[in-house]
Amino acid sequence: MMAEQHDLAGAICALGQELASEHPEGRLPVLVVHVRGASQALHPVVRDAVFGIAGEALRNAFHHADAKQIEVELCHHRRQLRLRVRDDGKGIDPELLRLGRGRHFGLRGMSEHAVRLGGKLAVWSRLDAGTEVELSIPGSHAYAPRPSRSVWLARKVRRQTQAIEW
Repeated sequence: MMAEQHDLAGAICALGQELASEHPEGRLPVLVVHVRGASQALHPVVRDAVFGIAGEALRNAFHHADAKQIEVELCHHRRQLRLRVRDDGKGIDPELLRLGRGRHFGLRGMSEHAVRLGGKLAVWSRLDAGTEVELSIPGSHAYAPRPSRSVWLARKVRRQTQAIEW
């Protein structure tokens, strides 16, 4: 999905719609996605991993939390990319918060992906008070470098030259 879709927030919304279509009638949570800051191009590996972490957090919220509302916040700051997924559901059993205990590899997998990206994953939860998953990645790891003006100009000239060659 992400290979074709470069809009991370749009891909998260689409996944939310897909999960909502699989959800039992009458108990459908409201999903709200916020984007803060000017969206910036992400390294493709980072984009896909952030989507994977967001997807795991959304699946957990839709399938296990019995939430009424799920909120996703994607913040683009110059120094950091931050993703938050919050729900107002039943929370996570404290034993499961010990990342990777038993059969519950989702939390551990999200944490391992965050570390590989040079970032951090934090999970807060209380029984009957919901769950919040926050991923933060330094901007230097998250954002694709912008081509310098001279590189941009060279590419433009090369394209124009190729366009007029016979």
